[in-house]
Amino acid sequence: EVQLVESGGALVQAGGSLRLSCAASGFSFRTYTMSWYRQGPGKERELVATIAAVVPGQIRYGNSVRGRFTISRDNARNMLFLQMNRLKPGDTGGYYCSVRIPAAGFWGQGTQVTVHA
Repeated sequence: EVQLVESGGALVQAGGSLRLSCAASGFSFRTYTMSWYRQGPGKERELVATIAAVVPGQIRYGNSVRGRFTISRDNARNMLFLQMNRLKPGDTGGYYCSVRIPAAGFWGQGTQVTVHA
């Protein structure tokens, strides 16, 4: 059974930093591209960052986080990370770890990030 468990969300002041973690199990983590998505209040879910299976490999960021967020992974520990710096109130939302395995996409339950001015 595929499981993705996010952690690290918190209430933080604008300009601060947070590091999110995602513990993956139930599939061959090192084989798949992993992603972080987020969904703010009243907004659609959007891609935050994607990292290829093999590091160093292709990494992509959403326009709104490029230069502030860093995605990384530890294939030995089946862990995905998102380092978030210079946080803004617009970064507020639920953050979700995701993997797409052929024919199905999987999501964690999310971790809440709230950035106050």
